[in-house]
Amino acid sequence: MYQETKTHEVTVDVVILTVRNKKLQVLLIQRGQEPFMDKWAIPGGFIRLSEDLDAAAERVLEEKTHVKNVHLSQLHTFGNPTRYPKSRVITVAYCALIRSDELELASAETGMGIKDIKWHSVYNLPPLAYDHKEIISHAITYLRENVEQKPVAFQLLPKKFTLTQLQKTYEMILNKELDKRNFRKKILSYIILTELTEVSKEGSKRPARLYSFNKFFLDNRQSKTNL
Repeated sequence: MYQETKTHEVTVDVVILTVRNKKLQVLLIQRGQEPFMDKWAIPGGFIRLSEDLDAAAERVLEEKTHVKNVHLSQLHTFGNPTRYPKSRVITVAYCALIRSDELELASAETGMGIKDIKWHSVYNLPPLAYDHKEIISHAITYLRENVEQKPVAFQLLPKKFTLTQLQKTYEMILNKELDKRNFRKKILSYIILTELTEVSKEGSKRPARLYSFNKFFLDNRQSKTNL
């Protein structure tokens, strides 16, 4: 009689990206147990038999970081046979863009084999566990491909912002400077912004006009599954 045997496990890993201190940063946890003791990792964990992948990603993220109520997009599946020590583990990676000032991170005292939780620049990563460097690299490529085609930076900006703030956000994501005139011409051609009567009071230069993303764009984004 045929008897089914377990050949692999499935995990979820969540790449949380934000813009902080004028840099694109990723949220990482420092492992407090083996394997990869003291190395940093993307928040992740094994799925339960009773939950689907999306629910598992949301649960793991909240358990390990206290981050919740963020839109997660399924990024890619990683299944290299050697990616996990001593067992066969396939992981489904998720990605999300968030405003870091809206988050209250979990304390390192919460346990679960976690020593610390911090934001790290994607351009200066600490020693990482598993294949998480590859997963983060994939997430950055995915983000940059999306930002070239559609206005995804709205998830990183305050509700009211200047065009300069918007451009700087794009430059931090792409890691390069953009021509001011061409950028504004392109972003305004999307017809997704509402020009407000208010102006920014920050800085010593002439006050700049504030903008917001219009209601049609935001309502339409809620029905999308991608970044």
